[in-house]
Formats: sequence, C-alpha cells, structure tokens
Amino acid sequence: MTRTTLTDHALQPAGRDVPVARTTTLTDHATGPDVLLTEPGISADDATSTALLNCLIREVCAPEQQVWPDDAHLVARLPRAGVVLRTGLSRPPVGPTYRLAPPYEERRGDEWIAAPWDRLANLVAGELELATGRANPEFLTQVDDSHNALASIIAARSEPSDSRYIDSEQSLVAGHRFHPSPKARQGSPTDWLQYAPETRSRFRPYWLAIPEDLIAEEGDPDAFKALEPYGPSSPPGRRLLPVHPWQFSLMADDPVLQEALARGLLLNLGPSDIEAVPTSSVRTAYLPDADMFCKFSLDVRITNCVRKNAWYELTGAITLNELLPPIFKELNSTLLAEPAYRSTTLADRRLYEGLGVILRQGVKNLPGTPLLAGALADPYNTFLADLPALSAPDSAQAWWDVYVAQVAPPVLRAYLDHGVVLEPHLQNVLICVDADGMPIHTAFRDLEGTKLTAGHWDLAHLPSRVAENLTYAPDRGWNRVVYCLVVNHLTEIAAAIADLHPPLEQTLWQTARKHFAAHDHHPQIKALLAGVPLPAKANLRTRWSRTADRSATYVTVPNPLAAPRPL
Repeated sequence: MTRTTLTDHALQPAGRDVPVARTTTLTDHATGPDVLLTEPGISADDATSTALLNCLIREVCAPEQQVWPDDAHLVARLPRAGVVLRTGLSRPPVGPTYRLAPPYEERRGDEWIAAPWDRLANLVAGELELATGRANPEFLTQVDDSHNALASIIAARSEPSDSRYIDSEQSLVAGHRFHPSPKARQGSPTDWLQYAPETRSRFRPYWLAIPEDLIAEEGDPDAFKALEPYGPSSPPGRRLLPVHPWQFSLMADDPVLQEALARGLLLNLGPSDIEAVPTSSVRTAYLPDADMFCKFSLDVRITNCVRKNAWYELTGAITLNELLPPIFKELNSTLLAEPAYRSTTLADRRLYEGLGVILRQGVKNLPGTPLLAGALADPYNTFLADLPALSAPDSAQAWWDVYVAQVAPPVLRAYLDHGVVLEPHLQNVLICVDADGMPIHTAFRDLEGTKLTAGHWDLAHLPSRVAENLTYAPDRGWNRVVYCLVVNHLTEIAAAIADLHPPLEQTLWQTARKHFAAHDHHPQIKALLAGVPLPAKANLRTRWSRTADRSATYVTVPNPLAAPRPL
C-alpha cells in the first residue's frame, strides 16, 4: 500500500478549535484500485465536552432521573447545582449509550447559551463536590491536561502506515468516550508526542547489555532469543534488554541506575535499526520485523493508572501464561501469549519494575487481518464503514451476528465454566476479518487485566501478593466481565453500526440475545436476559475520589439484552 496524497480540507481560524478532516488516497496493491479513505474531523474542544457529558449523564444525572429527550436534543439537570444543560443528539438512544453532538449549551433564564468545555468541567467539578462533600484539586488540571494533549496530538498526527492493523492500533485519537480525561498523561507533550500512538509515531528502543548473573527473568528461557537478531551485538557473557526511551529518560535520576552505568555493570548500547510501533495502550509496542510485542514499564499516569510493570504483575503474567492455553484451545479462541519477562536483579525495586519488560506473542500467525476492536467502535474514524460487509443493512446485521458469536461465547465460557475473568474491553480485543471484513477469529490480550475467580483455582504455591493480584471475588469478577463485554464493548460496536444504519440498533440486540441464551443454564445469564441493569464502570467518580482503578465503583445502566416488552 503506497501513500500518494494527504490533504487538509479545513482551515483552522484563529481562536477557534475546529475539526480538521483529512483525506488520504491509498493505493492498495492487494485490492487493486485507489481507495479514498477519509478521517472524520476531530475537535479537542468537542471531544472533551462529549467525554465530560457522557460521564456526567451516565454517573450523575441518569441515576437520579435527571435526563430527558427534547426533540433533537438531550437535556440533563445537575441534581445539586441545579444547572440545566442541553446537547444535540445525532439519533435516538438505544441501550446504555448516547450519541451526543454539538452544540453544548447551558440554560440561563429563558435562553440557551454556549457552554465551552472548560465551563462544563467546572460545572462537573462543582456538582461532584456537592454530591460527595469532598473537593478534588487535581480534577480540573487533569481535564485541562487531557484537552491540551488531544490538541497536541491532532496537530502532530501524521499519515497512515501501510498496515491496516497498525493503523487500527493508532487510531484512537479521542480515547475513551466515558472518561473525563481520556488523554491525560504526565509530562509535557514535547516529552511524549514522539512515542504517542495517536500521532502514528514509531521509535527505536534502547538496548541494555546486562551480565548474565544480574538478569532477572521468568518463563520460556528462549523467548528473548527471538529479539536478538534485531538488537545490537552484545558483549560475551551479557544478555540484551530492550528499554523504552521515554522510560529510560524518566529513570535517569535513579542513583542505582547511574552507578551501574558508570561502573559498566549495565551497558547502554543505544538504539538498533528495529522500529517499535506504540499501540493503543501507549506503553506496549509492536515490533513488526520480529512480530512481537514488548510491554514496557512507564512511570507515567495515563488516564487512570501509572503504567509500570509491578513485580507481582511480572510474575502473575507468567503464571497465567502457564495456566490458560489449554482453556483457550478448548474455547477455539486465542489469548496472545506472554511467554517471558526480563529485568535486572540490581538491588532497587524501582529499577527492577521500571526496566521489566514482558514479551507478547505477535499477530502475523492470526488468520485474516487483525483489527483493534476499539478502532471499529470509534466514532471519529471510518474503520467500520470501510468494511464491505457493513455497506448494507442486511449484511451489517449478518456481520453483527458473526461478531457477537466470535466475541461473547469465549468470554462467557471462560468465566462460567473455568473461573477466568477476561477483560474484553475495546482495547484488549483484536478482531480478525476476511477480505470482505467479516469476522473470522478473535484474539484477546493483556494478562495484566485477566484474573481468576477466588475459590476456583489453587494458588497456594504463589507469593501472597501475586495470588491477591491474580484473583477476584466471583461477584466482582462477573461485574468486570459484564461491564467490559457488554457495556464497554458490544454496546459501542452496536452504536457504531447504528451510526451507519440507524434503524438497526434495536434488532441488533435481539440478535445478540441468542448468543447469551445458549448459556442460560447459568443463573447469571438468566438475569442478564431478564433485563437486570448492567454495571458500568464509574470513571468520573473514580477519578474524583482518586481511587485505585482496581477498586473502581460501578453505576447501573439500561440493559439492551432484555426481551422486548409485549404490546
């Protein structure tokens, strides 16, 4: 696929943040003629406003029945502040998600006036302070940082690659639609833009040469050998450790690292010729030449969490990698393997965790073309619309039927039959499609988010902190499964299909029911099909309370899997 043109079809007037639509002509030698792909415009102002309002409506206004439609608008009242807001609606809602659209307005007397993103952020903060009795001086800074990051990303975004898979990983410019600060990350954009997936960046990892007696690793002892041809030559008696350049700069002040480099215990060999492609998680990079992922540590808060590989997560990944393959073979699905990690035994936990890197299986042996599920659901790009199978309502309905069959049963059976809690949110699932765009296989990833239900597995042989991190209580695990699978994932895919074919959304969920009904001998599934409200992760309230992500609370949202009510 050869790039030929890139044209900005919108100019940005001074003082106004407007979307810039980019049209790219691609010559695809696999399919023949030139194909015109258009990236919808993304405005940092509107994307920030949408995310804030999505959170506010889901977590504050809807639970207190302070949301109502008004023709082509949605009206929401802040229960305690008493302020009334109004947004556009691109179409009527079905299920637990809305498609909000500008303008975003606030009622003053009998008039509706514009409510810019920063005004909305202040209103949200004021409402939450009244609702909780607690202030959060970090909140507005995080929203502002996210807005600034998004504006920087839009300005720095470069041309697509020649890989549909890589482009899907790097397509989530606006990020999580139900997070108040989806692009917040520590540091100045000058520090991280060169490593940001949203800018379509690539970088070259650094390589440390470490004496064999200072190597810490678990898992397949030969796994890292697959990287050796792509790194620099290592002196005898040493092994190579890839390091993220951003992380290396963040750890430059570590005295143990400084001394080890000064004494020659660790040798910084610098970058080699191999390129790394940052994926949607930012810190996990794909090395196309080696067909392998490196999950690096990053001592940076990105959205909810500092993205470091904690020592118990390093060991936990290898434990799960040993336990789960037989289960996924039975499920006829793929869990991308994480066969080994490597770090150094120098006496410094920050160094051990900060240099720890987990290897992950690549994608070239997957059938068809893998695409990130999040790219298909994202309303700011055209990955879904570009699939031929989505061109007409009937074929779109058939596509959804196959999609749910590929995604839902493995997740449900893993939990219900095997006590495995997958985290199948939109950034953890790859959908493999054929030439027409029909789903033919699913690959799940990220063992950090995968847990085991307490009481189902014997983990007595593990250190207590590792076992604790690997387990969820059954009810908590089920909430996580339902949230990730139904609310975060299938709901957003269904909404994206409805963006293309609006009349379909109600029938999509009736089609999905049969894939859940196949497991209705389990009481949890019976409850879902009976229409019990769904748990939705409360990202706004979690950020406000500054709670660890693992302890995030949930709010309930409508369940679109419920059977239609008789007339």
